[in-house]
Amino acid sequence: MIPLSFVRLRPLLILTAAVVLLVYIGIPALFGVYAVLPAGEEVGPPPPGFEEVGFTTEDGIPLAAWYAPPSGTGAAIILIHGAGGSRHDICSYALMLQRHGYGVLAPDLRGHGMSGGGTNRFGWESDRDVGAAVAFLEGQEGVRAIGGMGLSLGGEVLLGAASAHPAVEAIVADGATHRSSADLLALESERPLERSFTARLMYAVVALLSGDAAPLPLPESIAGSGSTGYLLIAAGEKPMEEAFARLYAGEAGGRASVWVVPGAGHTGAYSLRPDDYERRVIAFFDAALCRTDS
Repeated sequence: MIPLSFVRLRPLLILTAAVVLLVYIGIPALFGVYAVLPAGEEVGPPPPGFEEVGFTTEDGIPLAAWYAPPSGTGAAIILIHGAGGSRHDICSYALMLQRHGYGVLAPDLRGHGMSGGGTNRFGWESDRDVGAAVAFLEGQEGVRAIGGMGLSLGGEVLLGAASAHPAVEAIVADGATHRSSADLLALESERPLERSFTARLMYAVVALLSGDAAPLPLPESIAGSGSTGYLLIAAGEKPMEEAFARLYAGEAGGRASVWVVPGAGHTGAYSLRPDDYERRVIAFFDAALCRTDS
C-alpha cells in the first residue's frame, strides 16, 4: 500500500521532474534546434561607397558581400556580423572603418543573409568563409594588408580562423565568448557538471542536426596564430565576456589587449561610447597593420 504522504507529494515530485527535464534537457535541445534554423534574408542595397560582390568558398558555398576598396591606408578589413544576422546589421561599423580610409569586405556568413549553405549560428564551417574573404581581398588592387573585425559570432569566427589564415594580421573581436564545448570548458568556472551539461547537450544537438563537426577550439587557434594582434572588447554588463577575453588574451602571449566597457551590454560598446570605440579600433588597426600610402 502506497503511503498517504507519498500520494500527496506525487504531484510535486512530477512537477519537479518536469521542470528539471525542461531546464536541463528541453531548453538546451531547443537552443540546438534554433541554431540551425535558416537565417537567410534580403539585406537591401549597399551603403554609399560600397558595391555588391560575391565569391565562393573552397567547399563550393556562394557568399554575398559588400565591398569598398581602401582609400589611403592600403589595408582592408573583413567585417563579420553576429549569429542569425547579416551585413545589414553592421552598416555603422563598415562606414566607421571606411571613413578612416580602410577597405571593407562585409560578407554574409554561410546560411545567413543572402549567402548560400546551411545555417549554423555557431559558425562551425565559417573558417572557410574567412578563407574565401582573404582570397578575394588578396586579388583586389590596392590591398596590401588585411585585418578582421567581428561582432559576437563574427568575432568567434575570426578568432577561430586566425591560425589557418595568418594573412589576417590584426583582429578586433567584440563580444566573443564560446562556440563549442571545448571553448566553454577552457574557462575553469564553467567546468562543473551542473554548469557545463546544458551547453554540452546543446552543442551535441547542433552537431547532430547540422552534420558539422565542432571546429578547432578558440584558445588553440589563438595560440597558434603566429604574429596576429588582437583587440578584445567585452561588455561590462556581461562578466563572462570579460572572462573569455582575458582567457584569449592570455593565449595570445602579449599580442592582445582587452577593453572592458563599463555599462555596455553585449556588443553595445559602440552605441554607448561611439567616439572612444572608434578611436580605439582605428588606433589598433593603424598600429597593427602599419600601412600608409606613399
